[in-house]
Amino acid sequence: MSLDLDHFRTELENELERLRAARKGVTHETSVTEETGDLSTGAGELADTATETYMRELDEGLEENADHLIEEVEAALERIENGTYGTCVVCGKPIAKERLEAVPWATLCIDDKRAQERG
Repeated sequence: MSLDLDHFRTELENELERLRAARKGVTHETSVTEETGDLSTGAGELADTATETYMRELDEGLEENADHLIEEVEAALERIENGTYGTCVVCGKPIAKERLEAVPWATLCIDDKRAQERG
């Protein structure tokens, strides 16, 4: 199988740029309670604090996901450089081009990915 490595390098670089921009867009706002130490217990204030906590946790989850994907994409770019891109890390067989088009940072062929998901 012959892969157009320039095509996949461009796809991965574009994805990396998108992920970095998305990660930069994630904000963590400190709540008023944290800034002032105000522990008022009004219902509206509790709701605001709960919403702020939820949004901060959501941001942290998005940030962790972006970080993980950035690592995956960077590793795929390294595989292009060292000549191992497109080879399954489990069985050593080529990863189908269609799979790489869908998930350019894939490290497993479809059979090994399915086996992994089955546990």
